[in-house]
Amino acid sequence: MVIVGGGGHGLATAYYLAKLHGLTNVAVVEKGWIGGGNTGRNTTIIRSNYLNDESAGLYEHALKLWEGLSQDLNYNVMFSQRGVMNLAHNEHDVRELKRRCYANHLNGVDSDWLSTSQVKEFCPILNCDPDARYPVLGATLQRRGGVARHDAVAWGYARGADRRGVDIIQNCEVTGFRIHDGAVQGVETTKGFIGAAKVGVVVAGHATVLADMAGFRLPIDSHPLQALVSEPIKPVLDTVVMSNAVHAYISQSDKGELVIGAGADLYNSYAQRGSLPIVEETIRAIVELFPMFGRVRMLRSWGGIVDIAPDASPIISKTPVGGLYFNCGWGTGGFKATPGSGWVFAHTIARDEPHAINAAFKLDRFYSGELVAEHGAAAVAH
Repeated sequence: MVIVGGGGHGLATAYYLAKLHGLTNVAVVEKGWIGGGNTGRNTTIIRSNYLNDESAGLYEHALKLWEGLSQDLNYNVMFSQRGVMNLAHNEHDVRELKRRCYANHLNGVDSDWLSTSQVKEFCPILNCDPDARYPVLGATLQRRGGVARHDAVAWGYARGADRRGVDIIQNCEVTGFRIHDGAVQGVETTKGFIGAAKVGVVVAGHATVLADMAGFRLPIDSHPLQALVSEPIKPVLDTVVMSNAVHAYISQSDKGELVIGAGADLYNSYAQRGSLPIVEETIRAIVELFPMFGRVRMLRSWGGIVDIAPDASPIISKTPVGGLYFNCGWGTGGFKATPGSGWVFAHTIARDEPHAINAAFKLDRFYSGELVAEHGAAAVAH
């Protein structure tokens, strides 16, 4: 087998193919270096409090794997369950977040509703002034959510897969597929042809490029997603705070940097860089929520490439080409799903059929209309 894409999802897929299915004749090919794409260019937020049953099942499975991942890989991925809080600033936010909270309870996902005073108690530095431009009327809190170290996740899965016999080939770009009688025969790369009866593609924002090489189209748009970090400061924020109305989210890294994220840019692009208007608008929102950060200086900004499907849910599926499987369309929620994505994709490739957890995320749902609509259902995208 060949796994195209050496990010977290691809490396996790290879690891679970070897560990759970005993398949070790596997090559992971990456056009750059492992973890050099979206895995290393995100804000590392982890949670499972999604609205729809299918999404909640997938992300909750991932979260359960996160909780034992350092032990499983024998590598510290620095998973910190500091809680993820989603703020409500108006009556519509209150209704929608409470609805999500109740849906989470029905799916066995932990979620608490906090009043304004409880929000202030949980995060004392947050501006809860009732006369603020975005007054805090409450929030949902998933206490099991948190953050992890993105590069440690890539290295941990890479080391685990390598230890089980998987070959990891860096600086090896796929330039095409060899297909005969409707079935894949292998991949053409800058290092030569690699024959394989099965090929799994996990390349995030470039999924449409590889689908075009294979002769079919994906209903995917690629957009830049921007983020930035501040200069290091002393520990002041021990949770993750997200706001849909303000459209910004923030946490503090172990090094002391404030990690700040925005929403996806509206234009299509493969650019891995930020743009000043988005950064300015995001900083404005953060300073309104946390006035004490007004004098903190920005250290650096960047962009990742997110692939967004029409229903804002992933595609983890067989394709029209026999033996060719695609895992894409995660939009802005890919990092949190890393263990669960690799787990179900490995099952799909090994068994040539989806697991019950990812059965709803098949490619042909865009023909049948069985969409998993998550646009806005889980508040801010991350």
